[in-house]
This record gives sequence, structure tokens and C-alpha cells, in this order.
Amino acid sequence: MTGQPTCCPCESPVRDLPPTATLRAFEVATRHATFTSASEELHVTQSAVSHQLRHLEDLWGVQLFQRGKALTLTPAGAALAPVVREFFMKLETTLADLREQKGRVRLKVSTTYSFALKWLLPRLPDLARLHPELLVTLETTDAPIHFTPADPDVAIRFGPGNYPNLFSEFLFREQVFPVASPSLLAALGAPRKPADLLRYPLLTRAGADIVPKWDLWFQQAGVTVPALRESVRLADTNMTIEAALLGQGVALARSGHVEQELQSGSLVRLFELALPSPLAYYLVCPKGVEIQPHVARFRAWMLAQSQQAGEIYRT
Repeated sequence: MTGQPTCCPCESPVRDLPPTATLRAFEVATRHATFTSASEELHVTQSAVSHQLRHLEDLWGVQLFQRGKALTLTPAGAALAPVVREFFMKLETTLADLREQKGRVRLKVSTTYSFALKWLLPRLPDLARLHPELLVTLETTDAPIHFTPADPDVAIRFGPGNYPNLFSEFLFREQVFPVASPSLLAALGAPRKPADLLRYPLLTRAGADIVPKWDLWFQQAGVTVPALRESVRLADTNMTIEAALLGQGVALARSGHVEQELQSGSLVRLFELALPSPLAYYLVCPKGVEIQPHVARFRAWMLAQSQQAGEIYRT
């Protein structure tokens, strides 16, 4: 066949990419007022910097600097400067990350912020001790996860356990009970029976689908609730626990979210009566991923931790 050669689809779409040293000279020059100060950072001569920038301008066909007593970026230079700077920042970050990973396997875990903060984070040192080869990255979100190649390896989700077309494994179910700060109890007195809580300010969560719910706990306690005396409606679990710590009211807490506070005495559990949470925690991942060695080690550790926590929560 005759005519103009066609571009091979396997060829790189990047053209006119200069040597890294030339790009570095441009990035450094954008942060300095003169070639002299830029050359000092680069540990080369002033003429070498000037030559590299001229070469870059010729290669790209645009003027990058207005030259005078001080270097000033042209509009084209100002547009390219953050792009080149971001390239070097990402390159340095990725290289540092790869050096840190040397001999280790990265495991990306997605979970909710409250679970990561209150339950998982305090336990991670034990995972690091048992499996130093794992490099865990935590990502927190309440949004659904689709497990694309860019998504985490596994997710820990709080729900009913229905995850079609995915591998899911039950971890544990929390218990729900009221907690209050010692300062609130000192001011209002300790309640003697569940019905006494109706005269206390009760902390509630906004949203109709929020778990746990005060009316369910009172129903379990055999208390008829005419109307709750709400002090304030809060946006999330962490805010609710923090409000209880500040003595602003009684919170209906899930056991896994107040472990440390109960141990330290900063919160006090009110009554032995506990309501099993209607939702539970599950480890979720694409089918087949659960048997990958690094995921399997994390699964085994999570199951051991969950079994221990579940036994504590049931007592």
C-alpha cells in the first residue's frame, strides 16, 4: 500500500516529551526570579538552565518566560507550570510509596469513617505485629463500592448482609444500649429504671433509617413512649458520641463505638438491657478475591477480632 504511514495504535500518544532534566529545569525556574537562583537549586550553571529552557520552548513551540531583570511566566508558561509541578509531585510520592512497599503487599480496605475510627484503627497495631508484610491503606466512605480495578480490595460494610454477586462474610453484630457522661449523671442523678430516661435529654440522629432508634430500645424495655425529649438531632455516630462525652445528653450507642470510652470511664453504660442491632458488619469483596493470600490473612485476623468482640458485646 502507498500513501502516508498510519499511526500504530500501540504507539504512545505523548509527543514532544523532553528529558526529565529539562522538565525539572522548567519547574524549578517557575519558582525563582532569576536563572541564577534557579541554577543554584539545580546545582548547574546559569547558562545550562537558560539552554534547557530555550530547548523546551523550541520543542513545544511556545514562549514560557518573559526575560528581563526577573523571570516572568508567559500565559503559556503559567498554564504549564502547575501541570509539570503536579507531575513531579506525583512521581516523588509514587516512588516513595514503592520504596515503602518493598517486600510488602498493599491491602486497600474500604469502610465507614466511624467504624475505622472507633473499632478498626485501635486494633491495627495487632495486625501489623502479626502480619508485618501487609501494608494496609484505609479508605472511608458510606457510598456503595463497585470494586473497579481502582477500588479497594475488600470492604467492611454495616448492613443486612445482602450483597448480590459478591463474596460476603459475617463479622459481628453489635449491642445497643444507653450511655451518658459522669458529669451528666452527677448533675441529673443516675436513672434507676429505663422509664426514668424519659426525663433526660436524649441525643438522636437525623434520618428515618438511622440505627439504633430510641423507640425500639424503650419497647424492648417495656416502656411506653409518649414523646421523646430530644435535646438535639445529630448528623452522625461520631457527633452523637461526642455530644454524650460533653454531657449534652444520653446517647443510644452501638457497643463497638464506645469500647474505649467505657473502659476509660468517660462514658457510663446505663442498664444491662441491650438491644441487638438489626444490622451487622460484613467483609465484602469480589468472588475469588477472598482466597488471595494477603486478603485471606486479613480475613482470618478480622474474624478472630470479630469473634472476640462479639463475645464481649453479648455479655
